[in-house]
Formats: sequence, structure tokens, C-alpha cells
Amino acid sequence: MTCDMRKTVYRSDQSKKGFTKGVSVQPRNMETTVKNKQVILRNHVEGIPKESDLMIVTASDIMELKVKPGSGAMLVKNLYLSCDPYIGFLMREPTPSISALLDAFVPGKPIYGFGVSKVIASDNPGFAEGDFVHGIVNWEEYSIINATGSGRFTKIDININVPLTYYTGILGMPGLTAYGGFFEICSPKKGETVFVSAASGAVGQLVGQFAKLMGCYVVGSAGSKQKVDLLLNKFGFDDAFNYKEEPDFDSALKRCFPKGIDIYFENVGGKMLDAVLLNMRTSGRIAVCGMISQYHLETRDLVQNLPDIMFKRIRMQGFACYEFNDQKPKFLEFVLSNIKEDKLTYVEDIVEGLENGPAALVGLLHGQNVGKQVVQVAQE
Repeated sequence: MTCDMRKTVYRSDQSKKGFTKGVSVQPRNMETTVKNKQVILRNHVEGIPKESDLMIVTASDIMELKVKPGSGAMLVKNLYLSCDPYIGFLMREPTPSISALLDAFVPGKPIYGFGVSKVIASDNPGFAEGDFVHGIVNWEEYSIINATGSGRFTKIDININVPLTYYTGILGMPGLTAYGGFFEICSPKKGETVFVSAASGAVGQLVGQFAKLMGCYVVGSAGSKQKVDLLLNKFGFDDAFNYKEEPDFDSALKRCFPKGIDIYFENVGGKMLDAVLLNMRTSGRIAVCGMISQYHLETRDLVQNLPDIMFKRIRMQGFACYEFNDQKPKFLEFVLSNIKEDKLTYVEDIVEGLENGPAALVGLLHGQNVGKQVVQVAQE
């Protein structure tokens, strides 16, 4: 399972590692119509999605590069698409659990997710041709956003000195997830011990760095030597381990946390969660961001140590990113100031070409990405 045109981007220092001073607006393409390439779900899936569950098609209808006057709609050219674990379970048959969060994908229709786009034409007074926006879009080259749907989009301030890809990650949904889950749910204090699973991913790499900024002792787990090296040498974790090389998670955690864990940022579930519960300290907090090891199992792992939640008075809470929408101004101020001071590093795994999107997504679900997985659809 490989993707052509893959590149891993390490960004932190403004002058040396990929920051741009604003974004230049390119002249409008002189074409008036296009054929729109899309990523379509074949059928609802069982188990871990495969590349063959998705297909690249060109829509039969010719798309005009304009919008109808009076419609309030806008036409966007999609530049970057965000690969995230939740996309995998939206490919399954809808269930009450999934529907409580997002709408499952419809077979024969494009899948969707967070992305960064450029406005090509607009009848919406809130957006003008040439604006850059981020929000939820279909996996396709061009999207028509109706008046109602435009409320899901935020205009990007091109004077902020960051790459556009950051709005799929550190300044987008993963960033707000890390910020809200760690600061609002975990209520960290200086000197506390913090464990982060899937720590090199889009969310985990930020949680670990946020914890270090708070003065915490931070350990992360990841699935390869390369990722463990990133945790230690790029993100500044105090310790890290490759969970694939640990025969006993309980022993690994006791080695890293001889006095126990105050905060666990949960991304994987299953056997790791079971071992963490044994090692939590009294009045510890667990923010349940994800359980990627369990999403595609027909029979999920049993968690044996749940009584420890009661015995140790542990607070364990699931959450969704949108719960922290009111925190966005505070979140952006915090993150942007730390980016400016070179106190935060963000690693992106960028795959070029919409046709490589299915392989990138499936690779993410198998842990093949290094950092935030992004699909570049078009040039800025």
C-alpha cells in the first residue's frame, strides 16, 4: 500500500522550514467549464477499508466555473484534503453511534472531510473570488457550496504567516481537538505526568507539545522507530516507546511512569487503555479522543480494568471537536503565538494528487503516515 509523490514536511522555524508570507492570489483560470474528478464510495464496508472500496471517477456532468446569481452559493477549487481516522468509520453502514456524530457516507457519492479551498466564483456576500477558506468539502477537485453550507466555512487570513496546509491540522480540527481535549477536559497542572497514545499523529503530536509547554512530564507511544525518534527529538517528549515492540504494555508504562499517570490522552483504546487504567494515579483524568484500534474490529477488545475508574476516582470523558468552538479565538491566539516563537513544531505527511487519496487514507488507518496526513489536490 504505497502512495506516489509522498513527502513528509517538518515545519517550525518561520525563516527556514516552509512558512510563507501570505499567499499570492493567482490569475483566474480562463477555462469556463471543467470535468470534475471525485473520490466515490463503492459500497459500505466491513472491517478495515481497502483502496478498492473507493474509486476515482470523473463526474458525467460538465461543471461550469460560475454560480447562479441570487443563489447565495459559491464555487471552490479544493487544494488540500485532510485524512482523518473518522473517515474510515463513516464508510461503514450507518449506526446510531456514528449518526450521533456525523452522517455516514452514501455509496455512489463522494466521501467528504475537512479541506482547504480557493473560491473561484461567489454569490455569497461573505466570500469573494480569490478568498481561501477551510471547512468540510467533498473529496473532489471542485465543489459547489450552497448558501446554507457556506456557514461551515471560515475565511483564511492570508496575512497570517503559516502554510495553508496548517488549516487541515494544527490550526484546524486536529488542533482544536488537541487544545480542547487537553486543556478543557484534562485540566493539566505543572509537574503532572502525561501519557499520549498515537502520539506522532495529527492530534497526539500537539498534545505532547502542549503538555511540555505546561511543564508536564510527557511520554508517548507510536508504531515505529521513526515515529519514536520524532517524539523524542522533534517534539520534545521526555520518553517514548514503540508499542509494537512491547510484549507487555503494563510493564512498559510502569517503566516510564514509576509513580503513575495523572493524565492520559486516549487515541487507541483496547489493550493500551486496559494497561493505562492499572497505572493511573488517584484523581487522574482521561480524555477519550479516539480508539482507532477498535473502529474496524468485528469483535472489540474487552477492557478488564474498568473498576479502577471507580477505585481511583478517575474522570474519563469522551468529546468531539465542535464542543470547543467557543474556544477558537483563545485556541488560535495560543497556537499562533507559540508558532511565532518557534515553540511548536508540526509534521505533515503530504501526498500529491487526488488519485492518491484512497491509498493515503487507507495507509493512515494502517499507521503508515508520519505526522498529519494531507492530500494535495491542486496548487495554490
